[in-house]
This record gives sequence, C-alpha cells and structure tokens, in this order.
Amino acid sequence: MADLLQNAKDAGFDQAEVYRITSQSQPIRFEANRLKEATRKDTSGAALRVIHDGRLGLSATTDPAAEAELPARVKELTPFGAEASFKFPGPPEPEGYPQIQIYDEAIEELTFDAMVQTGQKLIDAVRKDWPDLNCSASVSRGVHRQSLVNTAGLNVSFPQTSYSVGFGGELVRGDDMLSVWEGFGASRMFTDPDWMVGSLVQQLEWARNTADTPTGQVPVIFTPRGVSAALLRPLLGGFNGKSVMTGSSPIGDRLGERVIDERISIYDDPTIDGAIGSRPFDDEGIQSRRMALIDQGVASNFLYDLQTAGRMNATSTGAAGRGLSTLPGPGTSVLDVAPGDTPYEDLFLGIKEGIVVERLLGAGQGNEMGGDFKANVSLGYKIEDGKIVGRIKDTMISGNVFDTLSKLEAVSDQAEWVYGSLRTPAIRCLGVEVAAAG
Repeated sequence: MADLLQNAKDAGFDQAEVYRITSQSQPIRFEANRLKEATRKDTSGAALRVIHDGRLGLSATTDPAAEAELPARVKELTPFGAEASFKFPGPPEPEGYPQIQIYDEAIEELTFDAMVQTGQKLIDAVRKDWPDLNCSASVSRGVHRQSLVNTAGLNVSFPQTSYSVGFGGELVRGDDMLSVWEGFGASRMFTDPDWMVGSLVQQLEWARNTADTPTGQVPVIFTPRGVSAALLRPLLGGFNGKSVMTGSSPIGDRLGERVIDERISIYDDPTIDGAIGSRPFDDEGIQSRRMALIDQGVASNFLYDLQTAGRMNATSTGAAGRGLSTLPGPGTSVLDVAPGDTPYEDLFLGIKEGIVVERLLGAGQGNEMGGDFKANVSLGYKIEDGKIVGRIKDTMISGNVFDTLSKLEAVSDQAEWVYGSLRTPAIRCLGVEVAAAG
C-alpha cells in the first residue's frame, strides 16, 4: 500500500487514497435435503482514489501486477470526474476508534466438515416431524480485511469475520406450495442454531391450515422479518444523504419534525459487538458511532459520506460504504429499532380479524422514495379473535410507511435480530390496505 500511495504522490496528485481489501468466503449449500455444493472464493484488490484540480478520480484492480498502472489510469479519468466537495481525513482523534468485537478466530478455523454437520443436523431435525418437507440450507464463513491509507496521514485497517446459517423448505400439497425459512448471521461464532428448528416448526404449525384473507384496512402485525421486508426500505431511503442532496427525499426538509409515531426510534449503529455490518470506521476512515435516524418519531439525522456531506455543508456521519471499483456512497450499517412495552402475545389482543406479515414477495413496487410499499405476502397468517387460525394465500398489502407508522397501535417489548444486521421488535399498526386475489 505504501508503494502505491508513494507512486500516487510522485504522479503529482493533490490528494490520494489507497483502499485495499482481501476476503475469503466459503459457502456450502444443501438442496433436496442433501449437500449440493461447496465452494471457496478468495478476493483481493486495491483502489486508488484521488482529488486533483478539484475533481475526483478512481481506478481499481484485482491484479497485483497491475497496481503500478493505477496512477496513470486515474490521471486519464480525473478530468472527467465529479467535483470534489471534501478533503481526505487525517488520523483519528487521540481517543481513537471504538473497540468493537467483529473478529472471531473460531470462524477462521472452522472446518468444512463442521459446516456440513451443522446444515445436515438442522435439516434432519425439522424433517423428523415433517418428513415431506423438501429442505434447503446454507452455511457460510468469511474472513475480510480492509486497509486505508491516504496523503493526509491516515493509515488504518481492521479484520472482520462472518458466519451465517440459514435453512428452510417447501411443502407441496396438490397445487398448494408452502415455503418457510429461517436464518441468522454474525461476525462471531454461534454454536447453537437449534432455535431455528423451533422457529421453522412454528411457521409450519401456523400454516397447517389455510384461511380466508380479511380485506380493507384491518390490523396488521409485522413480525421482525415483516418489518424488515415491508417497512424499513421505503422509510429509510429518505434518510440517505444522496437523496437529500438531490431533493428526492420526502423528509429532506423535515429534520427535527415528527414524521411517525413517537414510539418508534431507529438507530444506525455500527458499534454493536458481533453484528454483521459493525466496524470501527467507515470506508473512508471516519469513526463509527451510534446515531439516531429517528428519535421518538422525530427525524433526527441523515446519513452522509464525505462527498454528500460536503455538498450539503454538513459533516460526514461515518456512513460511507463502497465496492472496490466504485466511489463511496452513504448507507446504513447496522439498524437498531428500539423495542416498545407490549409483550408479543399481547399484540394479538382485541383483534377480531387481522393478519400477520412474515415475508413478502416482490417488495419494492410503487414509489419507494415517497415511502410507498406494495407487495405480495409470501408467508402470512390470519388472526381471528386474537389467535392465529391459518395461513393466508394470494394476498397483497400496500400503503405508505409514514402513514402506517403514524397509525401505530403497539410495539413489542422484545427486539430480535433479522439475519444479523437488523434488530427490531414486532409492530402492530393500521394504515395498511390488505387485498385478496379472486
């Protein structure tokens, strides 16, 4: 890295930065109840980003022998680059970056045989009582290291591991097909995924019978997975500094105003130990910190990288993410939705007719940037007199997330991790249109 940075200095750029990554991933996959595929992928590369004559330039390579050519490539591209609205950051403050536990040696040492045993054990456990379930599963481990140096004196790096387990299956009865799934990921090893079997069996039990879909605006309970699938993307798109900068954010001029119910607080928090997405600093070297996006219903902060912050006369919030060959841009890291005060079982109380939304198919339809959502329910259940009575089919939900979360009825008192980078409670609300086909 030092050689590449020195070459960039010698090329006469006003400012320069070298970003380097090395990663190793080993996923295994089960299909039809048996091991199907095992692969290993190793990736490494370097990117040179520069500021010269007020403009940005970037070039990257995964070929070590081609790194010496990067300064010449960037010099050709920079005159056509975007106008730079920032300077590269120097070293961190004396207190340094936060100490976050995101590396686990046990993951790096995890054997192929142990991963196979985990996947097969989960499949065998659920098929003991549901032998007709056609199961699939995935188990994956990864080791990632990234480094960043620049001409302002920054020289930082960190390692990170990841481990994920997911499994589910399909149950076919005539022309009816039920699909269930459960999974979890973390940056440290977890050795007891048996709870996933309990979750999958619960989904199967609730879906054993089918029920008619109540239509219109009925009470809807979004499980943590349902919150992730339906509500968060259209809600948080408006907090991205790029959408604020371009004027496409529906809340770009509403900072400090209440935009949803006061019982909802959402944080972007890359400092949570063990979470996928946690990190001591972002992909530009800015220190990580817990930051409220919505605090008791009030829009509190936008997500900025250095460029969008510079354009908006703001300060980077440490939200920069990037690929090896792409310029950084703002985005979320780990989302943490504060729990409420209602026990999960009590969310069902008083509902004469309603639905539970677990997973969606085709989420993203409609004007997402305006907060709209519209999608088919791939897994959901009907509530009658406060109890789940069966699975709903051929059902679509739609609405506006700002309206829906302003007609909130209750928030569960326990937050759950969804796939390792989101922690959220279940939410009961109105303001959702429920429709049934046919």
